[in-house]
Amino acid sequence: MPLWGFYAFDAYIIIFMVITGIIFWWSIARKKERPPEKFKLLRGPGETQRRRVQKADENLFSYFYGGAFVPLVIVSLVLLLATQLPKGLVLVGAAVAAVLFFVSTVCAIVVLLRFLNRRRNDLLSYLGERAVAEYLEPLRQNGFRIFHDVPCEGRKTNFNIDHVVVGPTGVAAIEVKTRRKKKGRPGFEEHVVTHDGQRLIWPWGEDRCGIDQLMAESDWLRKFIYGRTGLHVDPKPILALPGWWVTERVAGAFRVSSHKLLPAIIRDWKPQPLTPEQIDLISRQLDERCRDVED
Repeated sequence: MPLWGFYAFDAYIIIFMVITGIIFWWSIARKKERPPEKFKLLRGPGETQRRRVQKADENLFSYFYGGAFVPLVIVSLVLLLATQLPKGLVLVGAAVAAVLFFVSTVCAIVVLLRFLNRRRNDLLSYLGERAVAEYLEPLRQNGFRIFHDVPCEGRKTNFNIDHVVVGPTGVAAIEVKTRRKKKGRPGFEEHVVTHDGQRLIWPWGEDRCGIDQLMAESDWLRKFIYGRTGLHVDPKPILALPGWWVTERVAGAFRVSSHKLLPAIIRDWKPQPLTPEQIDLISRQLDERCRDVED
C-alpha cells in the first residue's frame, strides 16, 4: 500500500469524526431544547467507579485506534523522510523506521494493557460496591438511611466513603475492598481472609489493605457531622470484603466483614442511639453532599 494511502485513510477518519460532531452539535443547537428540570440525583453505589468505567468505555475506541495506527503513522513519516536521503542512506532510514515501529508498537501495547487492566479493576470495584449496597438495603425497613459514594475533601486529595449508614443505632462508615481470589500459600484456604486486629491475612500474604483509609474516612465523617450538626457521633468503621469468608480474631476499633454480615454488625456493634430528629439532621447534611449526579 503506498504511503499516501495511509495518510488518506487517517485524514478520512478525522474528517468523518469532525463532520459528524459538527452536524450533531448543530442539530442539537438549532432545536433549542432543554431538560424540564436540572436534575441533581443522589449518588448510587459505586458512582465513582461507574464514572470511570463509563469514561473508559467512551475512550476504548480511541485507545485501540491510536495503539494500532500511531506506529503506522510514525513509520510512514520516517520512510517518507528516508526516500529523500541519498541512496547509500536509504537502508539506514529503513532500519530506523523498523526500530521505531517496534518501539512504538510495544509502547502502544503497554499503554493499552494498562488501560484495559484499569477498566477491569474499576468494574470489579463497582460490582463489589453494588453487592454491598444490596445487602444494606433491608436496613431501610428498620429506620436506617443509606448514602453511597459520599464525596469528601482531604488535605492533599479528595476521596469518597463508599457507604454511610445512619440509623437508630448510630452511624457507620463502610469502606469496600473487592479483591480477586488466587492461589494461596500451603495451609491457607483460598477463600478465607483473617483479621488479627492490626492487619489482614490473605491466602497469599499480609497487608493493611483499606484499614488506614477506613480510619481516616471515619475520622473525617466524625468531624463533618460535628461541624454541620454539633452532634458528637463516633462513626463505626467497617471494612467490607465482598465475596470472602472473613475470620475476625479481634474486634477492636474497627470491624472487618463479608458483605452478608454487614446489617447485623451495623445494628448490634457499639450502638450509639440516635433519635429520629438526629437521624434526620445528619441525613440532610449527607443528602446535600451526595446529590450531584447529572448524567
